[in-house]
Amino acid sequence: MNFKSALSGFFDRKKVMSAVDKATGRVLSRFGAFVRQTAKSSIRRRKNPSKPGQAPTSWIGLLKKFLFFSFDRSKRSVVIGPARLNKPSNDAPEVLEHGGTASRRDRKGKRRTTRYRARPYMGPAFEKEKKQLPRLWRDSVR
Repeated sequence: MNFKSALSGFFDRKKVMSAVDKATGRVLSRFGAFVRQTAKSSIRRRKNPSKPGQAPTSWIGLLKKFLFFSFDRSKRSVVIGPARLNKPSNDAPEVLEHGGTASRRDRKGKRRTTRYRARPYMGPAFEKEKKQLPRLWRDSVR
């Protein structure tokens, strides 16, 4: 028995890589679901706006309704966040997270620019759930 044939019975590279890829998909998908759920639960429905630095208020529920996650197999990563809606100026989710200015038209058709202070919701959700990643990875490759 030569050295190469001894190793081929010991380590099946394709099988190990396949198991790692499956585990990566499972773990990152679960992590994305946890972050999404934490972000959704931090957004409250109420009439009054939230204070700067706190999670935003969603008056009609669109922000909560359009939070998604998706595992990207080609990049082996997970994307978590609000979906882009078909509106000309759909920068509200980004402005809520980081602060900044947003333009809109008022009822008379006049363009108004408003400055917003940050009301982060995705960043804190990610930081809160990041602690669970080692537990999710533990014994994930089978």
